[in-house]
Order: sequence, then C-alpha cells, then structure tokens
Amino acid sequence: MPNRVSEEELPILESIINIRNRLQALKKDRDHYIKSSAVTEIYDEVTELVKKLIEIRDQSAESPTSDNRVNAVFDDVFQLLSLFFMAVGKNKESPATYAHLATLKQCLDHLNESGVYTIDELTPHKNRLMDMKRIINNDEENKAIAEPHLKLLNKKLISCEKVLNQLLDSGLNLSDDLAPIHHRLVQIKRELGAIGARTDPDKISDIRPYQDELRSIDSKRVDGKFMAPDGSIPPGQAQVIGLLEECYEDAHEIIASQNNVSETLKPIYDRLIELKASLERLALTHRWTSRETDLWTYQLQLSEIDNMRKDGKFYDDEGNVPEGQTVLLYLLHKCYRLVYKILSSSEPIAEPLIPIHNQLHTVRRFLNEIKKFGGPFTSRELYPYQMKLASIDNMRVDGKFLDEDGSIPEGQGIVMALLNECYDILFELKADIVDEN
Repeated sequence: MPNRVSEEELPILESIINIRNRLQALKKDRDHYIKSSAVTEIYDEVTELVKKLIEIRDQSAESPTSDNRVNAVFDDVFQLLSLFFMAVGKNKESPATYAHLATLKQCLDHLNESGVYTIDELTPHKNRLMDMKRIINNDEENKAIAEPHLKLLNKKLISCEKVLNQLLDSGLNLSDDLAPIHHRLVQIKRELGAIGARTDPDKISDIRPYQDELRSIDSKRVDGKFMAPDGSIPPGQAQVIGLLEECYEDAHEIIASQNNVSETLKPIYDRLIELKASLERLALTHRWTSRETDLWTYQLQLSEIDNMRKDGKFYDDEGNVPEGQTVLLYLLHKCYRLVYKILSSSEPIAEPLIPIHNQLHTVRRFLNEIKKFGGPFTSRELYPYQMKLASIDNMRVDGKFLDEDGSIPEGQGIVMALLNECYDILFELKADIVDEN
C-alpha cells in the first residue's frame, strides 16, 4: 500500500482525487461529445496542483517514496488526461504522449524480461519514441507545456530510451550467422505461448512438431556451441542457447499442465483471457465503437495483474511458483501489445468528426473496390457515391466541419484530405462512364 501522506500534501491529494473523479465521470458520459475546452481546463488545474506540490516538497526535509499515494493518483490523472487529449484530437500535443510512453515502457520492459524479440521488431518502437520526442521537444521550444509536466514527460522518455537501448545493444551482440536461428526461436516461443493459452484438447498434439523442430535446431550444435560456416564460434551463443532452453521449458510446461494453469492461478488466467478477447474486439472496432479513454479500464486491470508478480513470477499463498507461468506471461504481454496497438492507431481527430471520417473511409473503400474491378461504368452506378460525398461536403460551414456548439473540432485537415481523395477517385472513375443509351 502507498505510504502515509504528509499533512502538507493532504489538500493536494484531496484536490487531485476530485479531479480524477471528474475525469472518470466525463469518461462515462456517452450522451455528449468530450469538449476540448473542458479537457484543457482540467489540464490547467492539474498543472497548478503540480506546482503547489513542488513548492511543498521543496520546503520539506523528507523526500517522498516511490509508492507515495499522491504520486500514484497524479499518475492516474496524467494517464486519463493523456487519453482525453487523444479523444479530442490533440494527439500532436505533449500531454497526449503520456499514455503512449507509459504503455511503451511496459511493452519494452516485457521484451527485456523475456528476451523474445528481434532487432527488426524494435524499429517501430524506436520510430514511435522518436515521434513522441519530437512532439515534446516542439512544445518545449514553443513554451506550450508547463515546466513540471515537461520534466515528467522527459523522465518517462529517458526511461523508455534506456530500455530500448539495452534491447538494441543486446541485439547487436548477435552475429549474422545466428540471427536466423534466433529469429525462428522467437517465433516458436510466441507460438508456444499462443497454443498454451488455448483450451482445446488438441493443443498437446500441436506441441509435438515444435519439440521436433527444437531438437533439430539443438542438433546443429557442436560441443554445445552453434558454429559459423567457417568453423568459428560466432558471438551471441548465450542469447540463442538461453532462448532454446526456454522454448524447451515452455513446451514441457504446456504438456505437463494440460489444464492450462494451476487452480491458484486460474482466476488470473480467466481475467487475462477475458481482457485479451475484449482488446482484440476493440482493436477491430475501436474506430466506430469506442473512445481512447475506454482504454483506461484495461490499463488499470493489466497494471493490477502485473503488480501481482514478484521477480517476474506469479506466486501462490505458500510462496511457491505454480504451473502456468508461460501461459499467463504470454497473455499479459499480448494484452499490453494490444493496448499499445490501439493507442498507436489513434488519429488526431476530435470525436464529433469521427462519424464523418468513418463514412469517408467506407466510401473510399467502396470506390477503390470499383476501381480495382475496372469499367466501363454508367452514371447510375456512380451516382450514390457522388450523392454521399455531396451530402458530407454540404455539412461544412465556411469550409469547416463544426461540432454541435459551432466550434471547429480538431482533425479538419485529415477529414478534408480524405474527402478530396474520394473526389479524386470518383473523378477517375467518371472517365470510364459510358452512355446508357
């Protein structure tokens, strides 16, 4: 449990809890669009509270511990605010990067913990981190972010960069001769985790081919080492052999625990299965059915489950490590990756423009399908698309799409680019129109 809060910090704690409650209430309100002004107003309130907290701590002789409750609630609020900034289309502003950085750090930590990755798989994470760094640096140069929040984001940024560099350095120690074996072992370990998470009776027989392949890979060793074509011993032996042994252990554990996990870990397993299924649905439908703020609930639950581990393992009440660790870790990592995937796919479009954006996406898809099959076309065939685009275009006022309050929501450029793209495709198709007579 977080430690006791000092008397001086109690008013700050009460205020930030109040703000968290307001954000949670705003998150649940589905009858109204989230207003950008409301989010900005709350952000300014939080910034003032942070400044007051810094003043109090500067005058205090004691330093807060890492589990300080005030810090924990502030983290909740910054996470929620970050998702709200994304929900109103402010993805390119620094506050929106907080949730990205927190989720990316969890993903990188799990990669570092498991060692199950390839250098190529780190490239998207590296690029994403560079994007967020540019956003933060740009706001810093333009003085568009408060100093306390800037320090917090830079701290999270540096934390991510540190783990990423560790992963990259570890990958550089792997020779080109061992890279194909390592890559295949990474695939096998992930596929074993996926099989272990299944509940069907056929999964045990599905493990056998992987065991055969592991033995085949193992047989390539000479005196316990993987050799290069010229007979030398390439660097990276520990990585590859360690991963090979982990694959053996995973396959053995899945076969030994045919009921997936021990009874003591079953509640955690059931929760992770449910979370994974929900996140997989959300990854497919979030563009139409959800807000970025909906991820908050999933992040809380995953963090709660992750915090149950000690030294990377789930323990029972007697302090033993029950069977089923491989399956639980696979599910936990999978859920984190799904959250990160959904966050990364978020576009800087405010909620009022999402329905228009989705309609244009659908129109573009249909037009591209028609274009793929080729003409000739009749005017009647293209008429519904022309009318749909015209109806969307007519929603603009002075060239802008407005929300219900007459304000100009974020995402105008993206929606207009999509509308123009649809018009361009339609214009191309009209070139193949034939006279119906």
